[in-house]
Amino acid sequence: MIAALLGGCDALPASGPLVVSAIGEAPAFPARRAPLADLPSRLLVDATAQGLVRFDAAGQIEPGLAERWIVLDGGASYIFRLREAYWASGTRVTADDVVRLLRRRVAAANPLFPFLSAVDEIVVMTPQVIEIRLSKPRPDLLKLFAQPELGLWRSARSRGSGPLRIVAPGPSPLFRPAFDPGIADPEDQREVDRDEEVRLVGERAARAIARFSTGGADLVSGGTFADWPLLAAAPDLPRGAPRLDPAVGLFGLAIARRDGFLADPSNRAALSAAIDRSAVLGAVMPGWEAADRILPEALDSAAPPQVPEWSLLTLDQRRTAARARVAAWPDPVRLRVALPSGPGATLLFAQLAASMASIGIVLERGGADADLILIDRVAPYDSGRWYIATACAPCGDVATEAIVAAREAPTLPLRAERIAAADAALNADAAFIPLARPLRWSLVSPRATAWRANPRAWHPLNHLRADTN
Repeated sequence: MIAALLGGCDALPASGPLVVSAIGEAPAFPARRAPLADLPSRLLVDATAQGLVRFDAAGQIEPGLAERWIVLDGGASYIFRLREAYWASGTRVTADDVVRLLRRRVAAANPLFPFLSAVDEIVVMTPQVIEIRLSKPRPDLLKLFAQPELGLWRSARSRGSGPLRIVAPGPSPLFRPAFDPGIADPEDQREVDRDEEVRLVGERAARAIARFSTGGADLVSGGTFADWPLLAAAPDLPRGAPRLDPAVGLFGLAIARRDGFLADPSNRAALSAAIDRSAVLGAVMPGWEAADRILPEALDSAAPPQVPEWSLLTLDQRRTAARARVAAWPDPVRLRVALPSGPGATLLFAQLAASMASIGIVLERGGADADLILIDRVAPYDSGRWYIATACAPCGDVATEAIVAAREAPTLPLRAERIAAADAALNADAAFIPLARPLRWSLVSPRATAWRANPRAWHPLNHLRADTN
């Protein structure tokens, strides 16, 4: 597949714009209140429509529109002082602009919406200061506000305030650092250095790998388990080009249909117990570490992560018990699993089907009506509530009520206790089958000198070379 694409990729010169090939569709601003489509569009918004804060190359918080901030009342109030900034049209960003647009983003349909419920008010305090008031303390809010989903732009035409500007629009836009009023000599910013420019291309994984292999791209970003096997077929990849992020998040199967055999939580637990995780994950990438629990660590829970009872047994013991449950069921058990396309997903399915066959279950690939659905998501911030809420897709009444109770907790100690209780309820409900942590990879050339692996698997366009802002 990749070899057939090589002839269409032209090698890059040694200098000039850095070319980023992000796996997905052509980058575009979404319609008003619509969620961001995929990685290329998220990178586009992050580069041109920063929010109050943003992520640096290492996945740490840095200033965006806010030059500094303080957190008061144990995380119930965030006060931001805005820096001097300008929209792409040249007009100055005002506190009224920020409050109006931020209110719109917080209320928009996006994956972060369920985790912003504590935001009570967003108000202007002075022409340079705004406050976000929360109904309940959330000391970890900054990582949510650094996500592209909370970037601020007035329209797709006028766009945002940077840190980059689009100087050549189109399906593969070209970016240049935005004017920064904080630099002492504005004349220094009038001279165009093409080595500071970045071009963003959105395309499928095979094409992106082929482009990189022939020197047509400096970075491939957004690789997942589904595309990982394609790297083995890529000729002449430079040694050391493939890089893995230590991504945190969820990778596993949600029990989407809770009827028939899957109506009983003991049966759902038997499915999880029967899976040979080493074989399933190793078929995609040898050494991919398995997971048997939802929380990776305690995080903000008052207790260590819940571990399923079957984890103390051998695989043979687990399969013997699971086989007995399937044999006792009055009808043959056939299940359908929804997976993305790609060779990694095909390998994953083959091993999952083998594990199910070992206990007498026939597993097939399905679509929207599947019994099992793969969840493969990087955590946007470090809270146990994100993990349990994301894994509940759906879950039983007891677990759902426990997750809601954690969200509504009025104090941090009570919130920690309720997150622990929700983790225990979700484990007892067996609503989610953990397999691993997300696999995220990039291809990185020596020109991307500032690229850093990080837990968010996020690589901003303005932090790929040390000389860009």
